[in-house]
Amino acid sequence: MISIKGILCVVKNSRWYSSDMTIFSCLVCFLYALGAKGDVINGILAFIGILFAHMATNLFDDYFDYKVLFQNPRASEFTPEVKCDYLRKNFATLKDLLVVICLYCLTALCIGGVLVLRAGVPVLWFALIGGAIVLAYPMFSRIGLSEVAVGIAFGPLLFEGMYYVMTKSFSVGVMILGLSVVMFTIGVMYVHTLLDYESDSAAGKYTFALRLNNKDRAYKFFWIIYILGYIFLIIFSFLEKNYFPLAGLFSFPLIITLYKAVIGYNSPENYMRDVAYLRVLKSSTRVMAFFAFLVAVGLFFNLLVKFYLPEPIVI
Repeated sequence: MISIKGILCVVKNSRWYSSDMTIFSCLVCFLYALGAKGDVINGILAFIGILFAHMATNLFDDYFDYKVLFQNPRASEFTPEVKCDYLRKNFATLKDLLVVICLYCLTALCIGGVLVLRAGVPVLWFALIGGAIVLAYPMFSRIGLSEVAVGIAFGPLLFEGMYYVMTKSFSVGVMILGLSVVMFTIGVMYVHTLLDYESDSAAGKYTFALRLNNKDRAYKFFWIIYILGYIFLIIFSFLEKNYFPLAGLFSFPLIITLYKAVIGYNSPENYMRDVAYLRVLKSSTRVMAFFAFLVAVGLFFNLLVKFYLPEPIVI
């Protein structure tokens, strides 16, 4: 049974707090493309389309989690109460969920069509690849490649795609910048899998954290992800001779705090705490948002230097 109330409930539970990843990733790319005199309207349209595709991916994950995980009669023993709670408590049905997924995808598709007309056929290929990743995301998640899927979609695909619709060209610089920011986005996904370590195992998901076969090993990989993000940022800054975005390095203390929160949550006596689950997950998105915000501020200052000062500042 489909209901307006159920549809609105699904919209509310699309995990909009995770939209920080899309908002700040797009902001970084938008500011970089402005430096190449990019089209502002195309950039805004691309942002809206990417945002709806992101929310559709979140809901696809809920749909398959609910259908598989909660077939297990012991699901409540290893699953936080907040996971798919709007479905578990019958505030919405799977049909309501599918309707919202279709609406989100249709919105993204329509915007993609407009951008094809405004920027050219290559936009179609970006849209098709992005759509395929959205539809196949649950499958990627079950075979331990969710981080790879997110890395492609929110890294090279998002940055090169948005840069192209704004400038009708490609850039090595934006590719490296995208790799830097997307490592923090992958960090959000990875933290999520660390929080869901037990429930993902029970649901038959084979996440990358589970592939490591050991929680201690999985915790160590946490650092590799974020350090790679900083390395790509440094490479970008020296390649572009633009050192303002290195402000992103000041996010490192938040990484330490997040790591301690993940360890605390996953301790045997605490890992089932529902309030902590959302707090840690939201903290990971804030870390990503703060890093991208600092990088965006650096790019903004570079724009001011480029367009309003007669001579560029050499640092």
